[in-house]
Amino acid sequence: MQQTREQFEQEAKWAMAVKLFEMKRLSSGMAAALVGTDRVTFLLNLHRYGVAMIDLTEDELLSDLENA
Repeated sequence: MQQTREQFEQEAKWAMAVKLFEMKRLSSGMAAALVGTDRVTFLLNLHRYGVAMIDLTEDELLSDLENA
């Protein structure tokens, strides 16, 4: 790998934060803080890891729409 130690550590932090967010163990804000970025930047970079920004079931989505 053509990475410095710091680059590798930052990538590892991102991977861990994204996985914990995907598992619903961390909020997007907490995950963003873990990698040292803001929440919007964190959410906009989820696609790099194949993770959806919003992960709702059809029933959850319909419920949200009914309550909007």
